[in-house]
Amino acid sequence: MKRVATAKKRIVRVGLASCGIAAGARPVYNFFCSELAKMPEKSFTLIRTGCIGMCFCEPLVEVEDEEGVYLYGEVDLEKARRILEEHLGAGRPCNDWVVYSDVITGREQDYLTRQHRILLKNSGKIDPEDIGSYVKAGGYRGLQKVLASLTPEEVIATLEESGLRGRGGAGFPTFLKWRFTRQSPGAPKYVVCNADEGDPGAFMDRSILESDPHSVLEGMIIAGYAIGSNEGYIYIRAEYPLAVQRLRLAIAQMEERNYLGENILGSGFSFHIHIREGAGAFVCGEETALLASIEGKRGMPRPRPPYPAQEGRWGKPTGINNVETLANVARIFELGPEVYKNCGTEKSKGTKVFALAGKVRRSGLIEVPMGISIREIVFAIGGGIAGDKPFKAVQTGGPSGGCIPASLAETPVDYESLAEIGAIMGSGGLLVMDDETCMVDVARFFLNFTTEESCGKCTFCRNGTPLMLATLDRICRGKGRPGDLKRLEELGEAIKDGSLCGLGQTAPNPVLTTIRYFRDEYDAHINEKRCPARICKDLIVYRIETETCTGCGLCTRICPVQAISGERRRPYHLDETVCIRCGLCLSTCHFDAIITISEGQDTHTADTNANTTTASGERE
Repeated sequence: MKRVATAKKRIVRVGLASCGIAAGARPVYNFFCSELAKMPEKSFTLIRTGCIGMCFCEPLVEVEDEEGVYLYGEVDLEKARRILEEHLGAGRPCNDWVVYSDVITGREQDYLTRQHRILLKNSGKIDPEDIGSYVKAGGYRGLQKVLASLTPEEVIATLEESGLRGRGGAGFPTFLKWRFTRQSPGAPKYVVCNADEGDPGAFMDRSILESDPHSVLEGMIIAGYAIGSNEGYIYIRAEYPLAVQRLRLAIAQMEERNYLGENILGSGFSFHIHIREGAGAFVCGEETALLASIEGKRGMPRPRPPYPAQEGRWGKPTGINNVETLANVARIFELGPEVYKNCGTEKSKGTKVFALAGKVRRSGLIEVPMGISIREIVFAIGGGIAGDKPFKAVQTGGPSGGCIPASLAETPVDYESLAEIGAIMGSGGLLVMDDETCMVDVARFFLNFTTEESCGKCTFCRNGTPLMLATLDRICRGKGRPGDLKRLEELGEAIKDGSLCGLGQTAPNPVLTTIRYFRDEYDAHINEKRCPARICKDLIVYRIETETCTGCGLCTRICPVQAISGERRRPYHLDETVCIRCGLCLSTCHFDAIITISEGQDTHTADTNANTTTASGERE
């Protein structure tokens, strides 16, 4: 994805999404704001932007001049001053800090060039707090086209032509959902944007709302026109304060310019949007639980049918789409359906946004065409595994998804291909794991999450997931029994078949896929009382290698239970009966003298590289 410079413009952009602000972008922005005001002859315009997606090298500053685009990474105040003096003042780019450029080759060039950005084309380019910036980038052209020249039926037909499927996880054709809602009897009708992004490690919706909120709002208005609704709701978790702030500002600006409200753009069509903040319950990502929460009730799912398209908010027909789906709607009507349908695979059209996280070198937000392989995402875009460790697996779909082994890395990322191997697309989280990840522990982590987030309404989810979790916990503590895997598989299938909503129906997926693809790790835990990844604390032992211990004493000072003893400048001793396996000594030792081995494993066959285990002895 080439970031093309705008002719004859001299611009400085600073990324001020949550990731950039957390990394220290605010002082950098304030610095440029102050200093650029002192040099008007250079005529550089400072723009606040959202998330460019390169979260791994925030804060990010982009300079656009007559030569092209230069994107600088990890910019602190010292670097900002040099960029001001050398690049903006003297016209000499600081090439060593450039992570991407269309003039030179930046050190992280592949991260952007290998993407295909349709949905994220404005992210990191426009000011998310200025509606004029969105309009200049092509915003609201699609809405104007719809209101001026298309009937609601033609809008739905255009979506059908584009091939857009819902990006919330299930991949249901968007045009069908809209058609069902339009054809359902009853009034009024409602549009709901599901922005309740609850998957651990997922931040796609947050980044879009912080970086390009108008695209989502434009998509909602088009949806309202298509289904015959005059009122919409954005259900967003309160943990996203910046996204909420920018949505409120965007709505106010839209009303001022008549893109929202009564008689929009003189078309005779009226539409209003309200924001409802959720308390962070994962189950409220399920559409019927979400609707209950909007109505002021406890967020609990109900049986379907009837579906929300038939009976939604207050029993009226309601069209529910997630953030990414609605933002794609705006793009389809701005750029035309052919731009979208010509990308992707035969059954999975367009692109998909992923939150790339875990043990990958370049973590962040990416947009790739449907059908790209897992390997290309991890290695060509993600830069491979951090520390050049072996690639082990990826988790797609968050707690509802499955763990895919490295042996299936050529699998295309589309709805059908992932389903064939027991995984799902999900909303877009993609967690990368290396060989130091214990797959039993990963399954336990995700199942613990879904167990805690279960609303408790149906028996299979309420009682079944804790039973599976207790079994997994016992296996990780070295108390596993020969029949445990059969028990987990039977419980998992029963929970999938008997649960009321998607939370319970998909909760067993991480367990079932890890048993399917990493059964040898379960066998090691159960039969050998050994954790091959040396992560499960009850199955590992910490020891000091006398040959490499220098007697520096750092480990004795950090140990909270005084399990380490000895004399300075002589090898120390670690009492395994006292050690609580906290891992502090491991992270402190500078000489690789402390190792972890599985209980019963011969010391001489243990991996003596202490740094191959995480500092806490647990999952990072």
